[in-house]
Amino acid sequence: MRIGMIAPPWFPLPPRGYGGIELVVSLLTEGLVKRGHDVTLFASGDSSTRARLSYVYSRAPSELIATGFHIETLHALEAYSRAREFDVIHDHDGLAARAMGALVHRLVGTPVVATLHGPADSGTQQSLSALRDALRFIAISEYQRSGFPDLHFVGTIPNAIDVERHPYSWEKDDYFLFLGRMNADKGADTACEIAKRLGVRLILAGKVNEEAEKQYFHERVEPYLSDRIFFRGEVDWDVKVELYRRARCTLFPIHWPEPFGLVMIESLAAGTPVIAFRQGSVPEVIEHGKTGFVVESIDEAVEAAAHLDEIDPMDCRRAAEQRFGVERFITAHEEAYRRMLEEEPAWSTASIPGTRLGG
Repeated sequence: MRIGMIAPPWFPLPPRGYGGIELVVSLLTEGLVKRGHDVTLFASGDSSTRARLSYVYSRAPSELIATGFHIETLHALEAYSRAREFDVIHDHDGLAARAMGALVHRLVGTPVVATLHGPADSGTQQSLSALRDALRFIAISEYQRSGFPDLHFVGTIPNAIDVERHPYSWEKDDYFLFLGRMNADKGADTACEIAKRLGVRLILAGKVNEEAEKQYFHERVEPYLSDRIFFRGEVDWDVKVELYRRARCTLFPIHWPEPFGLVMIESLAAGTPVIAFRQGSVPEVIEHGKTGFVVESIDEAVEAAAHLDEIDPMDCRRAAEQRFGVERFITAHEEAYRRMLEEEPAWSTASIPGTRLGG
């Protein structure tokens, strides 16, 4: 297949540090190329890929992510202006790109599928509902999919990781790990409170660049920092996987219905169990009592920590390999594209009069 892959423009692929969506899009792109598909990746110019790279911005403009709506729009326009070159366009960008994709499908006929990487908030629901006749969608969890009941999905495909790039160890150090952005939704302060009650060492690692993140970190996290609880900052890949590998447990005390959390499966790949709050897709990812514990509160998290020795690190690793491995992930996307193309003639006829113009 000829596939146009639209990544967000804000971080290079693969990401050097923060960038969960970018990590997943890079994995998908490289896997499709390896299987012989003709893929053009629309990303920042400092990305690294075996696909054909096309870009508007030679360097990822991450510093403008909060104010750069025009950047996203011009980035998507570059991809959709070439719609006739592709059998399928796969969009991982924001709402502006999805609106542009719907217009292109109606005018040109090239099928467009959009992966939903965010939550089903009311604004997103309303916007995507208006585009439902011209786009197809992929959800990253059943929980997320349930929040968009009127969209046409061609698959639910959980995020994946290259498990072989995650070193595994059954021998663990005595620290707990929190990895994520410093904000209230991710719950770094809750992780600190859990560690404090347990009297264990806690390593925190994550991004704290934006003003809101700095304020949260200063007000809610810094008061916990001590010789037992300390902050490593944003870490690179090598440091991150080593932290996972040696941790006794990863804490994932989120306070929002996250549609999928890569932290959980990265931890499992290292053989490290996860204690996670029951939010969003958590129960779909963590097998309670086998690869970690799904809890409702700080008290339950503290109680669960007493049972960590009952978790076999190899069960965690197997879950990552069997449920969230890259080969399964690539195959699921190929099947989704084929389902979309099989229904495409009727779909195009319903969207615009006449026959398909692209090709």
